[in-house]
Amino acid sequence: MSYSEDTYDYLFKIIIIGDSGVGKSNLLLRYTSNEFLQDSRSTIGVEFATKTINIDNHVIKAQLWDTSGQERYKAITSAFYRGAVGALLVYDITRKSSFNHIAQWLEELNEHIEDSIPLVLVGNKIDLSDTSRAVSTEEAKNYASKSKMMFFEASAYDTTNVTLAFETMFNQIYKELSKSKLLKRNTSRDVHALPVNTVNTIRLRPPSVYNNNNNLTHSKRSENKCCS
Repeated sequence: MSYSEDTYDYLFKIIIIGDSGVGKSNLLLRYTSNEFLQDSRSTIGVEFATKTINIDNHVIKAQLWDTSGQERYKAITSAFYRGAVGALLVYDITRKSSFNHIAQWLEELNEHIEDSIPLVLVGNKIDLSDTSRAVSTEEAKNYASKSKMMFFEASAYDTTNVTLAFETMFNQIYKELSKSKLLKRNTSRDVHALPVNTVNTIRLRPPSVYNNNNNLTHSKRSENKCCS
């Protein structure tokens, strides 16, 4: 099924957070364009991409935001988090420090987002599991459970669980939204939205079928190389 650029039922803002070099940009690129940059460099500022999918006969347009994990870009934090309805917290399974820092990323997220939102913990670079693993699956799974996060180990390099991680989150957002008082249905089954603070984040339109439009826009890149 294909969709056009500006016709959709729901617009979800999703943020991707984690240390620099854990592979956030390549996860984003793999999911939106099915591409991988072997020599990708650290993100400067923010990268932005869109992906459109169908859930329960509704067109979902996801805005996917990836920011640098470097301290010097903290100035953009508030704008980056504002309006997010879901988040992926990413670490590198070969770098224990990146896993240990997830608690700090989670704390920062909670400082900027008042409401509870669906969270997915992603251990990236599972393709290196046999030779370089530094974080066990069990340890990460237990941490995710305690922190009320969904959990996947994935690889932007070989595509393992990339789509599953993103779309499990989308489905959870849709499920929670459908259960909330944001939605009401009339006898013709049109979808409406009650007034909410996140009207710029979740936009509802009557269900229909459209042309394809999945875009990735990169900010400038430089300096440190990162991996999958």
